[in-house]
Order: sequence, then structure tokens, then C-alpha cells
Amino acid sequence: MSNSFGARWFDEKWEPQFNSPEWKATLDYYVPLMKADGPPGASSNGFNENLALFNDGKCGMWIDATVAASFVSDPKQSKVADKVGFALAPDNGLGKRGNWLWAWSLAIPAGSSKVADAEKFIGWATSKHYTELVASKEGWPNVPPGTRKSLYSNAEYAKVPFAKMTLESINSADPTHPTVKAVPYTGVQFVAIPEFQGIATNVGQQFSAALAGTETVDAALAAAQSSTESAMKKAGYIK
Repeated sequence: MSNSFGARWFDEKWEPQFNSPEWKATLDYYVPLMKADGPPGASSNGFNENLALFNDGKCGMWIDATVAASFVSDPKQSKVADKVGFALAPDNGLGKRGNWLWAWSLAIPAGSSKVADAEKFIGWATSKHYTELVASKEGWPNVPPGTRKSLYSNAEYAKVPFAKMTLESINSADPTHPTVKAVPYTGVQFVAIPEFQGIATNVGQQFSAALAGTETVDAALAAAQSSTESAMKKAGYIK
């Protein structure tokens, strides 16, 4: 959401930007929206909790991973399977959407004694044969999305309601130009530096507190700015 409001984690000199009007606008919109229309306990809900709410017909809009599409449109799992539509993540009019991009990748540990076997498994698990096997057992909607380019030229998969939208979502996410203004980092919903995990945990806790009502938006942003400045100074990005 912050990307679509023009906010950045850092400016071009790696200075934290939580004291910017764009971040203020983001949280001033998000927090009241979630308090008025979000589910109870939203600050502690994760993927599984939101999936359960959506499938039970208690969540009208959910922005999450493309893999969720097969779950929410499966009548065996979802009470609202016949009422689900798919759309690109919102655009606030500034040219950047609130979508994001991630990958779960298969890797072989350097110390493995079964490298050849692992390579053989990875080759099979990412092959066209595997997608065809899943389709034959579970149906085309349950084939892993976003894993093979060839999947999106498959005539049978093209019939899946969310296939085209998934591809458009992936293609519209640009990790090299994630925000409205220029940034020194790569990543749509993350910053590809080693320090990001700790920084994001602290920032996330502050925003969660604002959502839970234990802290004001202004206080959360000030705390996020302070903690991130300290982390970036310690890491040597800024003085």
C-alpha cells in the first residue's frame, strides 16, 4: 500500500523516510480503514487466519499471494467459491500498484551428500510433467502458479478464472522500480539488504501497535523513523 501512496523505505541517500507525508498518508488511510471495516484482531492475523475468514464468507476483499486463488475458488474449501472475482492490487493514481513479488525457491545445501538426487528431484518438481500430473489428480486450478512461463500458454490452464490475472500481477510488479520516486534498493515489499529483516520487524511492530490502538499513527511513524535511523547508522549506510 505504501508504494501506491508514493512512500519509500529510504531515499536515494539511504535516509529512512517514515517522517515523510507519504507514509503519514498511508497509515492515516490504512489504520482507520482496518478499524472500521477490517476483521477483529487484524493486527495478529496471518495468511491462514485471513484465508479462513475469506473462505467462510467473512472477508470481502483480501490482497495476498497468487497461490491463494486456487483455495478461495475451490468449492471444497470455500463457501464463497462461486462469488469470487480477481483483480490487480489497487492503484492510488500515482502509477504504482499495491502488489508485491516474492518467490519460494528450491535450493541444495552446500554440504549435501545427495546433490545428484536433489537435482533430479528439483528437475522433476519444476517440470511440465509435474504440472500435468497435478492437473490430472487435482485439476488445472490447483497447479502451482507462477512457476513456469509455459503454463500461461497452455490452453487448458488459460480456462482457469485467475490465470490471466495472475500473469498480469506478476508482470506489473517491478522490483527494480518499486516506488513512485527513485530508490537505491531492489524489492517491492522488501529491501534487499542484510539489515532489512531486523528493520522490518521493528517497523512492523510499530505499525501493528497503531492498528491495535495501543499507539497513535504519529507515534508509530516516529518510532519507526528512530529505530531505522539507528540501524542504518550502525550498519554504516548513513552518518
